[in-house]
Amino acid sequence: MTKDIIILILLLIILLLTYFINKKKIKRLIYKNKIKKINLSELDQIFNEKLISENLKGPKEDAIVKSFIISPQNKVVGITSDYEAWIISVLSKKSNNIFEFGVGSGKTTYLMALNSNKDTKITCLTLGPDQVKNLEKESTDNKISFRNIINESIYQKFLFSGTDVENKINIIFENSINFDESKHLNKFDLIFIDGGHTYSVVKNDTEKSFKMINKNGIILWHDYVPGKQSSKDVVNYLNEISKEKNILNIRHTSLCVFRNSD
Repeated sequence: MTKDIIILILLLIILLLTYFINKKKIKRLIYKNKIKKINLSELDQIFNEKLISENLKGPKEDAIVKSFIISPQNKVVGITSDYEAWIISVLSKKSNNIFEFGVGSGKTTYLMALNSNKDTKITCLTLGPDQVKNLEKESTDNKISFRNIINESIYQKFLFSGTDVENKINIIFENSINFDESKHLNKFDLIFIDGGHTYSVVKNDTEKSFKMINKNGIILWHDYVPGKQSSKDVVNYLNEISKEKNILNIRHTSLCVFRNSD
């Protein structure tokens, strides 16, 4: 009997180890992506690569950007990957009016400012540390996502503060739920949604973005990661509206995209 118990325990340990080692792969099998994936070159011709040799392609000159890396010692959470940041930087080069929901440390904002035209205007909506005290969780909101709003709204100064491109950026410290989008209808070439990841906030930011984006403008959402608990509401909401809107997932990223053709 003791031998059977030991074998059973060993099997359980092996199963647990297998799960943790292959956690991402298992989640991808369980939580299937419901939004169509596209290659980056399908999004915009600026991402078309040039042929360097038979087995190597590289970016064209238009897709070369200014960039930087944040030291892990900063412990900044929720930031875009280097690949995602590059995509946003390249799109910024083609955008004269940009809007961003959620600033965090200001990494993405700084990259958009560095790579856009000198006359580009970037409007950012974010919460200040004092404003999170008044937040109220909706019944449909994910608990982890709500907690993350508080944990990530800790900045009053950002990575771009005091830089040469700060004058491009207008920071509005306001809850996006209360933001009046009627003054910005059909205005923006690029909108990046990476604010609160609760259902109510993602829904609010998305609905306002559809009104604010101009013809041929692009909306990007960050953190479309099926199976990730803190992204649950983002995934659920985008899955819902993708039945009516042509929302796509850029392959190898957590970015979803919509190009306005109306």
